[in-house]
Amino acid sequence: MIILAIIIGCVIGAMIGMNIPTIPYTYSGYLAIAIIAALDSVFGAITSSLKKNFDLKIFLSGFFVNAILAMALTYLGQKLNVDIYLAAVVVFVGRMFNNLGIIRRYYVEKIADKKILAKVEEVMKQVNKDDTKN
Repeated sequence: MIILAIIIGCVIGAMIGMNIPTIPYTYSGYLAIAIIAALDSVFGAITSSLKKNFDLKIFLSGFFVNAILAMALTYLGQKLNVDIYLAAVVVFVGRMFNNLGIIRRYYVEKIADKKILAKVEEVMKQVNKDDTKN
């Protein structure tokens, strides 16, 4: 189900990307921060999925609310002539690296468990061969 949603989202995003005009430079900062916030939500969703507590409502609300909040901070920062958007960048990128670390650890442990099990099976076969010889 989740894979299907990801594929559909990618196809829709690619179609929109091909048909939408180029974004003006004045809005590129807003788009960049929105993309960072959206990526943070995606990494969070992958982490939740691995922990078996993924909730689509939480993902969708976080996806849009985080992006809107990040764009609002960027707008406010531009009006105040202060780089407030850097706070959002630091928080979202920090969370992305944290979630990426969790995802990495999950797969490293999964691969290590498979290798350990393969070694145990190999040793057990060797022990069984030795027992049958005696």
